[in-house]
Amino acid sequence: MFQLHRAAWVLPIDGPPLRDGWVATDGGRIVGVGGPSADRGLTPSADRGLTPPPENVTGGVRPQSVAILPGLINAHTHLELSWMAGRVPPSGSMGTWIRELMALRRGAAPPEALQRQAAADALADARARGTVAFGDIGNSLIAADVLADADVPAVFFHELIGFGPDGARQRATEGAQRVMQTVRSPVRAGLAPHAPYSVSPDLFRAVSVEAAAHQLPSSVHLGESREEVEFLLTGRGDIADTLKHLGAWNVGWSAPGVDPAEYLDHLGVLTPGLLTVHATQLKPAALARLAQRGCVIVSCPRSNRWVGAGDPPLDDFYASGAAVTFGTDSLASAPDLDMFAELAAARSVSTVPAAKLLESATLTAARALGLDADFGSIAAGKRAALIAVKIPDAVEDVEEYLVGGIESSAIEVLRN
Repeated sequence: MFQLHRAAWVLPIDGPPLRDGWVATDGGRIVGVGGPSADRGLTPSADRGLTPPPENVTGGVRPQSVAILPGLINAHTHLELSWMAGRVPPSGSMGTWIRELMALRRGAAPPEALQRQAAADALADARARGTVAFGDIGNSLIAADVLADADVPAVFFHELIGFGPDGARQRATEGAQRVMQTVRSPVRAGLAPHAPYSVSPDLFRAVSVEAAAHQLPSSVHLGESREEVEFLLTGRGDIADTLKHLGAWNVGWSAPGVDPAEYLDHLGVLTPGLLTVHATQLKPAALARLAQRGCVIVSCPRSNRWVGAGDPPLDDFYASGAAVTFGTDSLASAPDLDMFAELAAARSVSTVPAAKLLESATLTAARALGLDADFGSIAAGKRAALIAVKIPDAVEDVEEYLVGGIESSAIEVLRN
């Protein structure tokens, strides 16, 4: 069904905001987008598709005090941890937070049916807040089913952990086969070696081999905490003590004495398109290394604060030249999966232009997850995955307004 949506502002993302704009959709696809005619200050190229928009079309949404933009994309979640909401308190130390999470997971995990329901509820809430696609990480495959059942486009990264010296090749092969055999459309399979302190060098290499062989996207937690940096530089500290306490220490491992990015680069892990999540403790030289290798930085500012990792150096992220996206992480380390709240947190710790922050949460994230043919911008041919956000009439800088914190009640998911 053809629909014409009018708004005070339309944000195509791949171009400047259009005042008094319109978006035309038909059969779930965008067929045109534009603003006022050229004699009102816009060049003819500003109208892509239908020019001018038909005035006699009925249907659609025509509120004036809204901004229409593509749905947001959450590049890093752990939906399988949704049952932990409110049960792992914020901490000043990531080591303390990890121990709290592990104790809860081992001692109080509910039946799988309840975990699945919690993940489904969290997903529904995130979608109602304007998120249309996800990059999700899980040890189990619960969330892969939840996403597919809800018909939500996503990349599901099967997370692999193992710091010990044995079985790396088998673990990587079995993990790749398991996720590829389990995911269902519209979910795609990926692999995620967890982090430098929980994955052995052999397992890192084996996962990279499997990912390349099957053309699977990959994600890794990298440079998140001071404890991680200390562990790689010295082999000592809170992480080393925890691994030994758990009986997971690798006696053949020795500290590389370098930062996390250089460590993974030496292992051959930093490959184009790799999602490197958090990067909170990485210095400009390490960030430049990620950019040179074509890696993507996924920032989760609210989670970083929650676990005691500190605020991310967002200005340095963008200055590095790497592609930057955002995620919420899990409900074990964030109050919700609201991407507008994540953008507001990002705005509070950076001087990055609002337009770049919005691009990171839409088009850049879509490209990072391989979803940009359908999502991330308002352009003819893409899916009509649009949201409308109520805005005050007096707003002049609509991009800055949208990264300042949007209440969920102000968001409408447009249907076509």
